Amino acid sequence: MRVLVTGGAGYVGSVVAAQLLAAGHDVLVADDLSTGHRDAVPRGAEFAQLGITELGDRMRSWRPDAVIHFAAKSIVAESVREPAAYWRNNVIGTVALLDAMRSADVLRIVFSSSAAVYGEAAETPIVETAPARPTSPYGATKLAIDLALADYARAFEMSAVSLRYFNVAGALLSSEGHFGERHVNETHLIPLALRAVTGQIDKLSLFGTDYPTPDGTCIRDYVHVVDLGIAHLRALDLGGPGEHTVVNLGSGSGYSVREVLAAVEGVTGTAVPVTEAPRRPGDPATLVASNAAAATLLGWRPERDLTAMVADAWGFVRPG
Repeated sequence: MRVLVTGGAGYVGSVVAAQLLAAGHDVLVADDLSTGHRDAVPRGAEFAQLGITELGDRMRSWRPDAVIHFAAKSIVAESVREPAAYWRNNVIGTVALLDAMRSADVLRIVFSSSAAVYGEAAETPIVETAPARPTSPYGATKLAIDLALADYARAFEMSAVSLRYFNVAGALLSSEGHFGERHVNETHLIPLALRAVTGQIDKLSLFGTDYPTPDGTCIRDYVHVVDLGIAHLRALDLGGPGEHTVVNLGSGSGYSVREVLAAVEGVTGTAVPVTEAPRRPGDPATLVASNAAAATLLGWRPERDLTAMVADAWGFVRPG
């Protein structure tokens, strides 16, 4: 299969591009490198430094069988400060991508959506039928794209899959290269904890220690990036013309902040320097995505636990 990966020079996109190549697919990575890295594009993939609004000619000449769409702005706090940039890039950009696909008769897409579309869900684990009530422009743009995919699938006989997940962690460490997380403005817990261990930041801020959870800290869903990539590859075969399928990807149970910090200490042999801070407004106690539909539709459940996520992330960033 010929697969176009948008945002394939980023974290999850580069892992999935490498997994596609390992599975024998032909891969074209399109990335404008605004946040991605040219050296993250795996060997064997064709590369085009293009944004998702610029893919019309390349789509028609390359004629992929499917698109896996990761390209997006994805920082929640930034989306609150700069919503226009998120609506332009994520939503308007994706509509341009879908129109480019239609012009080239490319009718299959797997979209990297987000469980942020659910906002502060009333029940957990969150299932696909839970009300979508995003609490940030980032989550709202992901929901808007999901809705657009449903309409395009229905009107133009496209096959679309939206994969919704929370926190991705770990790295792909292989003989073909190492692919992991390296953001300039890091917001994710595990890489921030590793930065604290290596002295790149002084201390990690622990927001809230009085939640109604077993250890008082928030519980969040974490999925290893390799497991996540496997789900994306399987989703290429899900659904048919005119269908839009939504699938959550989650652990079904989640890990607390203190459990994550304990795993980082166990892997690195160094305690994470922490400063306790008040809860952040809007942070619910528990957010975990159900994986029941993924098990049924994709034959997928995460196989790698928290220790594996931390160990692989550490293997990617470890000094020396």
